[in-house]
Amino acid sequence: MKALIALTIAGSDSGGGAGIQADLKTFAAFGLHGTSVITAVTAQNTKGVAGYEEVGLDLIRSQLMAVAEDLRPATVKTGMLASAAIIELVAGELAQRSLQPLVVDPVMVAKGGSKLLQDDAVAALTKLLIPLTMVLTPNLPEAEVLLGRPLGQDVADRRLAACDLLRLGCRAVVLKGGHAQDALDLYCDGEQLVELPGRRVSTANTHGSGCAFAAAVAARLALGSSPLAAAREAKEYIQGAVENALEIGAGHGPVNPLWRQWRSESGTGRL
Repeated sequence: MKALIALTIAGSDSGGGAGIQADLKTFAAFGLHGTSVITAVTAQNTKGVAGYEEVGLDLIRSQLMAVAEDLRPATVKTGMLASAAIIELVAGELAQRSLQPLVVDPVMVAKGGSKLLQDDAVAALTKLLIPLTMVLTPNLPEAEVLLGRPLGQDVADRRLAACDLLRLGCRAVVLKGGHAQDALDLYCDGEQLVELPGRRVSTANTHGSGCAFAAAVAARLALGSSPLAAAREAKEYIQGAVENALEIGAGHGPVNPLWRQWRSESGTGRL
């Protein structure tokens, strides 16, 4: 049977909750065949990141070439890129090969607080990768770094921030509100500014939520949704993934990208 192909360019999570692993599960949940380019290998579990090593630039390029030349993706999502050199390589390859639509999750810090992006890489991200991006999906701390200013809980301030992020060169922004009390996401594409409300879930098990959300946006774009529709559908999807998060490990457990499939198999409304 024919299948659409999605590509994730990100780090590998040995705990299986975020990064490449979360992305591939999410692509599968939407009926896409997932391919991957691994940029870094992390040693982590629900309690945090013990360490990571970047994959060599030549091997990253080889992975990208192998996928693009035989399994050309209908959508691309980036996550942990770690360094300016990796960002420069990835941006150059994506532009040269016209791989679109592109969803960028500007991963900077792991759920447990470990830094996953070098300080000098932010400039490369804003200059080289974001201008290629169809949908940018930062959370509030990431938006603060990209904009170089603090953001409060005030919705008006966050609305302004979403519009300012758009000026970095992407076609649309989803400013995620998971770090705010209202769990309100804001979508901006220059023509409309739309609130995407959510339900606050009392749980520590949110590991991988940003990865799965961005991968869901990418999947829906591949399936023909507009950026706004993709954001809405991804918001509904990640709400269920958090509400059905997995209670495993001693720290921040992962969301469940396959919650719809698991619920269907169990025959019940909630896992």
